[in-house]
Amino acid sequence: MSAQSHGRRMPVGAGQRGFTLVELVVTIVVGSVVVAFMAMFIVTPMLAYSAQTRRATLVDETDSALRFMGRDIRSALPNSVRIATAGSVTALEFLGTTDAARYVDGGPLGNPALVLDFTTADGAFATTVPFTQLSLPWSSTSAYLVIDHVGVTGANAYDMSNVITPSGTTITVSAGASANQNLVTLSPAFQFTQGSPGKRVYIVSGPVSYLCDTSAGTLTRYSGYTISSSQAASASALLAAGATASLVAGDVGACLFTYATGTAQRNALVELTLQLANSGESVQLLYEVQMVNSP
Repeated sequence: MSAQSHGRRMPVGAGQRGFTLVELVVTIVVGSVVVAFMAMFIVTPMLAYSAQTRRATLVDETDSALRFMGRDIRSALPNSVRIATAGSVTALEFLGTTDAARYVDGGPLGNPALVLDFTTADGAFATTVPFTQLSLPWSSTSAYLVIDHVGVTGANAYDMSNVITPSGTTITVSAGASANQNLVTLSPAFQFTQGSPGKRVYIVSGPVSYLCDTSAGTLTRYSGYTISSSQAASASALLAAGATASLVAGDVGACLFTYATGTAQRNALVELTLQLANSGESVQLLYEVQMVNSP
């Protein structure tokens, strides 16, 4: 076969061309612009949603912590709230109550044993309004009975005298002869120095403290420790007194606790301000708790 019978061969790659450097650069630039616009319309709303979620979480955590404190404080013995500060720590303390009743101060004729005697140590008396939170018969050696705590010398339950039964007293409450009557016995007998204007007797479970430490960023509840005339404003002091600690909130940025004593015209008022902060977001809420101040 002669050479003329073969067709003319084309050079390899003839008629084909790749991207030029200019075209590649233009493509990259256009792609970057498209990606930037996509980021603007997608990433920004996602960041806004994340920030909103963090704020909502902080609001919920702050509100929950304040409501928890509020419920706790409402069970406080009247006039027992006290506040102290030490460095970065703000401490709020009160005496928690389990129940309350009204005692007999002038029993029916022929039955003086039902009357609570304030002139001598008395080991038994009755109520005219019963305890409502106890399952009768009820007995305790860790609780206290308190009558007419007003928070001043001679009538201060924190002093563990005059208005509060001593530690280790056996307190027993049983059903009385009527629906409104409970029979209360104390062993050993105890003399309360004065009566309550409202004839109220309280069962106190013990002291409770809330420590807000802005340095550690924590709000912690302490309970189960011994009653003391001086208020502890540090975790170490409370733990040394036998307290059990329970974390209420973290990420604490600031807090402010105030207490306004009550008057004949209005109840006592506790104001709780708590700020939580996380990832550049912060929430601060104010919560008010009104308290009965009549002992």
